[in-house]
Amino acid sequence: MIKQRQPTIKVWDLVVRVFHWSLVATFVVAWLSGDDFENLHEIAGYAILGLVAIRLLWGVVGSHYARFTQFVPNPGSVTFYLKEILKRRERRYLGHNPAGGAMVVALLFAIIITGGSGWMMSLDMFWGTEWVEELHETMADLLLVLVGLHVAGVVFTGFRHGENLVRAMTNGCKRQAAAEDIT
Repeated sequence: MIKQRQPTIKVWDLVVRVFHWSLVATFVVAWLSGDDFENLHEIAGYAILGLVAIRLLWGVVGSHYARFTQFVPNPGSVTFYLKEILKRRERRYLGHNPAGGAMVVALLFAIIITGGSGWMMSLDMFWGTEWVEELHETMADLLLVLVGLHVAGVVFTGFRHGENLVRAMTNGCKRQAAAEDIT
């Protein structure tokens, strides 16, 4: 029996996908080069901040599912969605679900603070300032936790809704919305 391919819809545009995978790559480089390769670490950090600046702009002027107005949730919707997960009746979202939207906001916020504190460490004004270094290291560690939660959420959501979200972030397409899905 041949399994029929379900119709798909383009959700993640090229800018979002290139941003996502470029951020993954530069974050890995920044993390791995942190203690031993200072120049590479700084270059990766500046690249990350540049990527985030592009994403912030694209979140205002980009395609429908890229826009912050489409997926940045209010706290009540996140709480409701998490409760629905516990009851095993959360709905599928074509774009980011409320928990995923909250994670995007948390990741962007943590990246900006990490990158900003890294930049501050290069300034004469903050050179050798302990609290700036501690902030940078603490936020980098928090980012690892957030990335782990993000990956876990992607795996969980993909499993619950029967879709390969890594492939969707690679080719931009997801299964078309069913009547009960949220677009």
